[in-house]
Amino acid sequence: MTLQKAFTEKTVLITGHTGFKGAWLTAWLKQLDAKVVGIALDPQTEPSHFAAAYMADGISDLRIDIRHQEALEAAIVSAQPDFVFHLAAQALVRRSYDDPLLTWQTNVQGTLHLLEALRKLDKPCAAVIITSDKCYDNVEWVWGYRETDALGGPDPYSASKGAAELAIRSHIKSYFPKATSKVRIAAARAGNVIGGGDLSADRIVPDCIKAWSENKLVELRNPHSTRPWQHVLEPLSGYLCLAVALSQRPELHGEPFNFGPQAKQNHSVLELVQEMALHWDQVRWQDVSGMAAGPYESGLLKLNCDKALHYLRWHAVMGFEETVRMTAEWYRSYYQLPKGISFTTNAQIAAYTTIAKQNGLDWAQ
Repeated sequence: MTLQKAFTEKTVLITGHTGFKGAWLTAWLKQLDAKVVGIALDPQTEPSHFAAAYMADGISDLRIDIRHQEALEAAIVSAQPDFVFHLAAQALVRRSYDDPLLTWQTNVQGTLHLLEALRKLDKPCAAVIITSDKCYDNVEWVWGYRETDALGGPDPYSASKGAAELAIRSHIKSYFPKATSKVRIAAARAGNVIGGGDLSADRIVPDCIKAWSENKLVELRNPHSTRPWQHVLEPLSGYLCLAVALSQRPELHGEPFNFGPQAKQNHSVLELVQEMALHWDQVRWQDVSGMAAGPYESGLLKLNCDKALHYLRWHAVMGFEETVRMTAEWYRSYYQLPKGISFTTNAQIAAYTTIAKQNGLDWAQ
């Protein structure tokens, strides 16, 4: 089934819709003619993709902290959603060191509040709860993590995401029996997402773009750390495909899925910066990895996505160079004409859909 057919006129609730991935998902679902209900805090950056692209237009835009259980439950029960995408989170590793309590409260308690709210629904609903690739106990082996590998993490952010996965698993087993539950739930794990619209601090792409736009030098803390970089639209297409499959196939209830690029697409931070430099002027950077101590950051992390290919017929479709080019083009458009950025966002969603269609993916046909 195509995404257009699956989501047209369906009520889709997104938590964290004002954030990086949430804003892109909101724009995509609006293109698919869904009835979007968004639950989030105000955008956490100024400027923000959500505001610049006028994404509040045509949706139900609610300001609720997911740590507030009663307000969250009331909004979800009132919305009576057909689909739920839970993206609201404290998503920054370095911030988790500064504020571990906020990180755990948002990522674990907030997820539990969502699960409790889903218990109040008495209608069919497919809920995709997004955690992170960092939910795995990362021992930095060279092969990709599978969905059955151990959960955990050395930093507060990673540990909170592993704990959220345990909470999801427990609640499904305890309160959403596979044979009878009208609400079906799956967990989605992805990470190292880049793309236009990310304006957060302590992320490599926005840090570079902001510095270069001001003719400043970028300091690279971990230039040789490798990541499976993927464009934001890649995992979002996976989340959408998973939600549709979950609504149709009860055997997927309770299953976790990885979403990431092809295994060969692991590149270092330095390689990412070098590739971005091909699309930007006044580029300068400096390796400061040996100059200052900082909190632990993993050096190698990759996912095995065979399960998504087998059960969902999903796979990533963009290469590294194309991913970086599309990302740079979004930022260039934004700096040239910020008030027209909604056109660029929608055009990139359409372009990505065309690429997926050319690759034979069912959802794009």
